[in-house]
Amino acid sequence: MEKVKLALVGCGNVAQVVHLPVLEHMPDVEIVALVDPDKRKAEAIAARSHIPSVFTSLDALFASPVAQDLHAVDLCTPTDTHRPLAIQAMEHGLDVLVEKPIARTAKEAREMVACAEQQGRKLMVGMNNRFRPDTMMLKTFIDKKELGKVFYIKSGWLKQQSSTSPWHQQKEKSGGGVILDLGIAMLDLGLWLLDYPDVLTVSASTYHLHTKTVEDSAAIFMRVAGDITITTEVSWTFHRESDFYYCNVYGDDGSAFINPLKVMKRVHGNLINLTPAKQQTPVALYKKSYENELRYFINTVKGIVPLVSSGQEAAKRMTVVEAIYQSASKKKEIAITKK
Repeated sequence: MEKVKLALVGCGNVAQVVHLPVLEHMPDVEIVALVDPDKRKAEAIAARSHIPSVFTSLDALFASPVAQDLHAVDLCTPTDTHRPLAIQAMEHGLDVLVEKPIARTAKEAREMVACAEQQGRKLMVGMNNRFRPDTMMLKTFIDKKELGKVFYIKSGWLKQQSSTSPWHQQKEKSGGGVILDLGIAMLDLGLWLLDYPDVLTVSASTYHLHTKTVEDSAAIFMRVAGDITITTEVSWTFHRESDFYYCNVYGDDGSAFINPLKVMKRVHGNLINLTPAKQQTPVALYKKSYENELRYFINTVKGIVPLVSSGQEAAKRMTVVEAIYQSASKKKEIAITKK
């Protein structure tokens, strides 16, 4: 296909600020429709971006002639809608990119994966932190054994809530709080850097300092295969002057850190700085992460590159997340059994 014809579903903050500006500058992408229950908002956005069609539901889109030429949908909707909308799109023969988290529960995620397999469609989950230039470089150092054997990863993301939309703090819609907002990205990052080893046990504490039905802070401890430990802290409410996003990787021959990227390696008893001289600003890294992610999805739809950040990986992540919530509730370590 020369151009991927795509429908953007959901016109909230992440769609307007990130997805739409990136997609509309891709020469091989044509956004043929916006879908959002708020028709007036969608029409205003469509007019600014010269998008020809607006619909209030996937049902309305699929009942129109516009759907005949579609290749894919980009879901930027509340988490409780991910399962039904993704399944509806895949059953219509479309590939799907869905924003994180894939779903509210592991069961919902597995149902989405089963549909993708049955329909032969590609289901990719938006994990843009994998596509940051600094994290991709960090993974290259790890893969090349520049740090030796990695034994510990410490990561965290402390910031305000990603969205002011009320559904984020409504568990029946979001599935959870800061763990599913920020923690899922940090858990994925640590596991991805290590090529997804099995998670053996988890231990976690969650806090409801300024929220009721969902957690606003959490501390997570994971033991993974290969005698490796991963710890993660996430919060919407820690008192800080600014946001703090980091990932520290420790190996027996060296260490590496983001943000900013720094790589240190022990050579002949001396610690050598291997950090690349040229680095991008945090804002540029954030923007580039989405540009790279969305470009990769489009190339996946076109069959140029293999699927990554798949629904299947995300379903496994959700199993870990559910164990984390169970650990916090029972105040004990939880073992994860392979299924």
